[in-house]
Amino acid sequence: MSQLKKGAVLNYVIIFLTNVVGLFITPFILNHIGSAQYGIYTAIGALIGTISVLDLGLNSSIVRFVAKYRAEGDRRGEENFLATTMILYSIISFTIIVVGLIFYGYIDTYFTKMTPDEIEIAKTIFILLIFNLAIGLPGGSFRGISYGYEVFVFPKTVNIIRYVLRTLVVVAVLIMGGKAIALVIIDTVFNILFIAIESYYVFFILKVRFKLHEFKLKYVKQIFSYSLWIFVFSIVSMFQWKAGHWVLGRIATPEVLTIYGIGIVLGTYYGTFSTAISEVFLPRATKMTVGNASGEELTSMMIKIGRISFIVLMYILVAFASYGNQFVYLWVGKELGVEGSHKIWLIAFLIMLAYTLPLLQGFGNSILEAKNKLAFKAILYISFLFLGVILGAFLARSYGALGMISGTVTGWLIVQNVMNFYYNNVIGLNILRFFKEIFHKTFLTVLLLVGVGYLINLLPGDGWFNFVFKAGLYSIIYFPAMYVLGMIDYEKELFTKPIQSLIVKLGKN
Repeated sequence: MSQLKKGAVLNYVIIFLTNVVGLFITPFILNHIGSAQYGIYTAIGALIGTISVLDLGLNSSIVRFVAKYRAEGDRRGEENFLATTMILYSIISFTIIVVGLIFYGYIDTYFTKMTPDEIEIAKTIFILLIFNLAIGLPGGSFRGISYGYEVFVFPKTVNIIRYVLRTLVVVAVLIMGGKAIALVIIDTVFNILFIAIESYYVFFILKVRFKLHEFKLKYVKQIFSYSLWIFVFSIVSMFQWKAGHWVLGRIATPEVLTIYGIGIVLGTYYGTFSTAISEVFLPRATKMTVGNASGEELTSMMIKIGRISFIVLMYILVAFASYGNQFVYLWVGKELGVEGSHKIWLIAFLIMLAYTLPLLQGFGNSILEAKNKLAFKAILYISFLFLGVILGAFLARSYGALGMISGTVTGWLIVQNVMNFYYNNVIGLNILRFFKEIFHKTFLTVLLLVGVGYLINLLPGDGWFNFVFKAGLYSIIYFPAMYVLGMIDYEKELFTKPIQSLIVKLGKN
């Protein structure tokens, strides 16, 4: 198996670990450090995540340019490029430390709803995370270099080992009485350790050298001309997932921050299931785009990817609508109570609803990139998500975390409607056909399954056994019903061919 295929498999392992382990570790951390410290931990983490946009897309540039220089056999150019990026990273790290120290002095005036003890915890976490970020951004370049060398197995395996070890250490430390600051110390130690491991691999196994042969501004311009849109979309992501923490950090208690943070985490898990499917099709889709495929051909591919994503996403969405409230209460209700759990469920459900259409049309990003049309989407997203944050800040004063997410989701929904107009009238996709074929057979089937989910939820009882029974019964009904009533022949073959191949292999053995 090639490095590329092994890397793809490991990527799915990482997705599985991140989601499944995350679901188990979140209530464990919450129960051991308390909702107040968890809220501080997530709020400060979001602020540091905001500062991390100062990476300016350099890591992605490293992958692209290292691969380019290797393909050209230009060792000198590679060495010069990497040395130049290290100079840029040194400037960025210095800037991060300066910005961090400035903000550090205002933490007690910014987080107005925290007690003096909570402020001290926030300050300690903040300074540790600033240090982590200052070394983590340049440290991440070693992983980018490995990818540029088309070496995927080592860095991804290291990432899996790191995640598993970090989880085990977190559990052990919390059992022994550790709190939020202990979590950050663990991350700091792991950060230093694994940067050292990855740097050793790059320098001594891959034999990569950093050497500044000449420093010219044209190299810097070349780097940033590529990374510009990566940087812009990192700002978009910041408005989507981080801005609510800034606003609530200013006007709300740490407990509200906890509710908002956990709701965001649950909502974002939803997207990984669709992404894991669509990524399989995107290389073929990109080739079509580069090969000047017609608008109708591109629409057909987007429909093919979108329908498979829709079938999977509707399974999760209907299940979460039916049993998600019960799940969240069982998951984190011990610490946050019925009301807090219900708010988390609503926040996550709103995110899932708003997230569905962008996930179904994920192929559109490949089309925009290939046609060099990302500028419109970037400006549109930044503009309306910024307005969504303002609306959310206004609503948050009366409705807390729910008000904040409602504003963000409103901006998001406006963007999606405008983007569909843009796809149809500028890019040449047939959006009316897209929706018509996405919903062909699936829409009525989903409505039927919504009714089934509702009826199952009427079964009396509570507790984990009751939840698993309901979710299991729903799953047993969903997939056969979708297969028989909702899928077209192509989609049925995607499910039956692997099973048939397995049966044939077993028969031969």
